[in-house]
Amino acid sequence: MQMRREGHLIPELNHSIPVVADVFVRTCTERVRPWLTKSGPAAMVDQSQVPGDELCDARRSLCCIAPNQHAVSNGARTFVGENASLQNMERKARIKKQLLEPKLSPSSYDTAWVAMVPLPGSSREVPCFPRCIEWILQNQQTNGAWGLAHMDSSVNKATLSSTLACVLALQRWNVGREHIRRGIHFIGKNVSVVMDEQIAAPIGFNIIFPGMLSLALGMGLQFPVRQTTVDGILHLRELELERLAADKSSGGEAYIAYVAEGLGNLSDWNEVMKFQRRNGSLFNSPSTTAAALIQNYDDKALQYLNFLVSKFDGSVPTVYPTNIYCQLSMVDTLEKVGISQYFSSEIKSILDMTYSGWLQRDEEIILDVSTCAIAFRILRMNGYDISSDELSHINEASTFHNSLQGYLSDTKSIMELYKASRVSLSESELILDNISYWSGNLLREKIFHDDVQSSSILAEVEYALKFPFYATMDRLDHKRNIENFDLSGSQMLKTEHWPCCVNQDILALAIGDFTISQSIYQSELQLLKRWVKENKLDQLLFARQRTTYCYLAAAATMFPPELSDARISWAKNSILVNIVDDFFDVAGSREELENLVELIEKWDEHYKEKFYSEQVKILFYAIYTSTSQLGIMASVVQNRDVKKHLVETWLQLLRTMMTEADWRMRQYVPTVKEYMELAIVSFTVAPILLPALYFVRQALLSCVVNDQEYNELFRLMGTCCRLLNDIQGFERESGEGKLDSVSLRVLHSDGSMSIEAAKDSIKRSIASCRKDLLRLVLKQDSVVPRACRELFWNMCKICHLFYSHTDAFTSPSEMITTVNAVINEPLKLQIGNPYFAAQSEK
Repeated sequence: MQMRREGHLIPELNHSIPVVADVFVRTCTERVRPWLTKSGPAAMVDQSQVPGDELCDARRSLCCIAPNQHAVSNGARTFVGENASLQNMERKARIKKQLLEPKLSPSSYDTAWVAMVPLPGSSREVPCFPRCIEWILQNQQTNGAWGLAHMDSSVNKATLSSTLACVLALQRWNVGREHIRRGIHFIGKNVSVVMDEQIAAPIGFNIIFPGMLSLALGMGLQFPVRQTTVDGILHLRELELERLAADKSSGGEAYIAYVAEGLGNLSDWNEVMKFQRRNGSLFNSPSTTAAALIQNYDDKALQYLNFLVSKFDGSVPTVYPTNIYCQLSMVDTLEKVGISQYFSSEIKSILDMTYSGWLQRDEEIILDVSTCAIAFRILRMNGYDISSDELSHINEASTFHNSLQGYLSDTKSIMELYKASRVSLSESELILDNISYWSGNLLREKIFHDDVQSSSILAEVEYALKFPFYATMDRLDHKRNIENFDLSGSQMLKTEHWPCCVNQDILALAIGDFTISQSIYQSELQLLKRWVKENKLDQLLFARQRTTYCYLAAAATMFPPELSDARISWAKNSILVNIVDDFFDVAGSREELENLVELIEKWDEHYKEKFYSEQVKILFYAIYTSTSQLGIMASVVQNRDVKKHLVETWLQLLRTMMTEADWRMRQYVPTVKEYMELAIVSFTVAPILLPALYFVRQALLSCVVNDQEYNELFRLMGTCCRLLNDIQGFERESGEGKLDSVSLRVLHSDGSMSIEAAKDSIKRSIASCRKDLLRLVLKQDSVVPRACRELFWNMCKICHLFYSHTDAFTSPSEMITTVNAVINEPLKLQIGNPYFAAQSEK
């Protein structure tokens, strides 16, 4: 099997791309078979021929019997069967285990420092942690190094630092002479790396490595390097200390304490101990804690290290505890690649525990900027009652810089703060506004000055700045995150380590899930195109033909395969309302418009009314038959008759459009209030979204549909969508002589408001409504089911994306790239990790 790297397509991934087979039913039920268009692997249900009640069950039992075999490029195959299903069950089981019990990679560097701690009361002649020494002896690499092994045999500064630390530990207890010799040889062979400024350095390297070298020389160790090289390395620490002497900030003090193992007797260890946490550690760092314990005995520090050595069987990680951050990072990753729905119970358990820790102000959360930010964002977006007041300690850039991560100007921490600050639920959350302002500026400065070392983090920063979370499509984000999933990316603290959320099972499961979903989307889109022809909608030449765009909005937000009915309902009604909108705007005469409204009013008794034109006839029957079929299906799902509600939704829309058409024909200029009361309805979202709510597998009672909260969700969503459309469509509609919220604000201001001022005012209204909408969507005690509330938010996100820079829905080409990415184009995977390389050799 051949593979190509970096951005190229992958021909065969039989080993590394699984299929999420359990989203498909392996055989078609007998009740569906009469409506199969074909037999064999390409079998599909011709849904247009299935009676409504049968279709409801049919879709649940069969999305399609086999996916498009070309969903992954150049011959990559997806298959459905028991073996694939079993494979995915095993993957899910491993992911669940990792979620609940994050596995941390051992740190040679930190283990070496712990190994150097003497047994209390032994006159410093006996090691306190002999198991650490044994681990060091057993984990030297064949080239003499310690640290993470790299497939390309490259040597970095972290490897040199880990190797020197392990050599020191063995020399300290006079064991492993051959290991020491090989380690010293490795350092001497690669010593040029130390002074190479083009190679990324661990935190504090210019203090810690020279400090360890000085300690090694004091132990009598000799290195096969020139004295000038040794002097040059030692001079690195002198220069760094000179720089730090001029820095009197709290962040600088924290940094000096964090890298204190590189200072030895030069450090004021009493000052260092001021940073000790309740768990006994210093910064949750085993190496710093061990270095402090070597200098001065501390019972809590000893207990901390004893616990780690016991828990990790002789080694220690580079940070502990980090469970909360690891778990939240995994939850974030699962959400970002679109497979979190398979782990809902585990995620809820993790978030419940995190919320408990948040309320108790757990140090593991509050004292770590990244953990605090990601906890805030994920808890809030999952409906937990989280106050932004808890971020007051990093409200200003100055307070952030006083932290260790702020002093280090850690890009990932800043990015997490920026993403957290965007999840605002009120205009009064000034803390979030402040954080958004300064963190956004810092990120832009980093990009401008090329100050982001990791290409993957740089791409994520650029994306976060360009596309706020409320202007994205879920499935488009999933694809991007899958394609840029970095399995090989280590992270750098004082040493190099593997992030706990890097998991090839996650990537494999996500690839298979997306591939199968994409195949389903392609099949559903073809069904919709047949439906358009069968209902003669393509014969209405006045109408914008936007079948693909209409389906895109459904597929990109209601992406799970089992939500097929919701997607089809959304897309059909979206097609219909856009054609009706064009009919009322440009094509229909007053008589035709009134005729269509009267036909909808009569509904089942429409035969009593004549059709004014063929256009009216086509439009009415398309609305009538589709709404009737969807009404039957939705009634089965809801176990009550909901057809009347669907008809009322259409009738309300058409009556509102008729009023607006009458205003236009009479050249009536409404007030802004009059305009908005109708415009929220006439934007057409009601017949699209409301029927789809019945298909998201939640009971939606009639009392809920009539509840004030339900109506408020619709009002806020409709306001956002209408105002976004008005801003981008202003020039076009003004040219056509139409009024909107922009022109009306200017007209009614008596010349005091410019067009730009009107747009700015509207943008503020949009932001306020969006925050209020999100607050209702995330509300804990709600009469409207969460899955239904999320559809209101999804519609708002779609409108933000479509109307963020232009009227992308009206443009025939603006969203083509997005359509192809979500529906048509196969995944293009970045192959940058040894896992794929190993698979390609099998």
